[in-house]
Amino acid sequence: MLSADSIHPQPTRCARSEALDILTERVPAAKAAAAQALYMHVLAGETRVSAQRSLDEPPGLPGRPERPELVEPRKLGRRSMQSPEGRAVLLHALAHIEFNAINLALDAVWRFSDMPDAFYLDWLKVAAEEAHHFSLLSARLAEFGHAYGDFPAHDGLWDMCERTRGDVLARMALVPRTLEARGLDASPPIRARLQQAGDHASAALLDVILRDEIGHVLIGNRWFRHLCDKAGIDVHQTYLRLSDEYHAPKLRGPFNFEARRDAGFEEEELAALAGLEAQQRPSD
Repeated sequence: MLSADSIHPQPTRCARSEALDILTERVPAAKAAAAQALYMHVLAGETRVSAQRSLDEPPGLPGRPERPELVEPRKLGRRSMQSPEGRAVLLHALAHIEFNAINLALDAVWRFSDMPDAFYLDWLKVAAEEAHHFSLLSARLAEFGHAYGDFPAHDGLWDMCERTRGDVLARMALVPRTLEARGLDASPPIRARLQQAGDHASAALLDVILRDEIGHVLIGNRWFRHLCDKAGIDVHQTYLRLSDEYHAPKLRGPFNFEARRDAGFEEEELAALAGLEAQQRPSD
């Protein structure tokens, strides 16, 4: 007698092992396309999540191209957005952030076992959306006559990924809630400068990215709180402890309070940021 599984066979592909395979991919466009496809396969039920599976880390993570050259942040010069070359440098920097963000989301999927299935689906969604951002920025960069890899970049995002590789709680605290949340703060002034330069097409990309990044930070907040609640520890004190322990970048204003509120930050946290911003404001 045929079983239901033989008529409708269960998917055998593992989303977490596929995420690891995509993470090793060195060609940016191929990585972006594969990340988007994997999310679609999971939504369609063609690929399953094996939360309990333990995966071995291969050497050389993450897969990335030979270019751009990675340098210390202080060695990255600034250029005026009033010139096309300056805007190309900015678009390249944003594309580099999004490429790294694909890697960060994929790393969360494969690395951390025994999380709820919703955790993996959330981060696969993030990887797909970061891939979409990267593709949009790459296409816009091409309109300036450049490609990803043409300018140097820094490795700050992946550095924090390395530091938090053994602690999912620290990862949720310090990547989405700290590094990606800084993007919420940076987006409005960058957009305003692009608009001022008359580059409305590039400014429109910032609107798309900000909308999605609010959701990504919200996902980070959700899982950070889930882990804190599960461990019976205080959210705010734990965040401060982890920031010190892992030497997270110090937060600096101005802060995008509206976006941070939409991304799930609590009023207590926003009040603390408002106080920090007031302290940092130059006195008259």
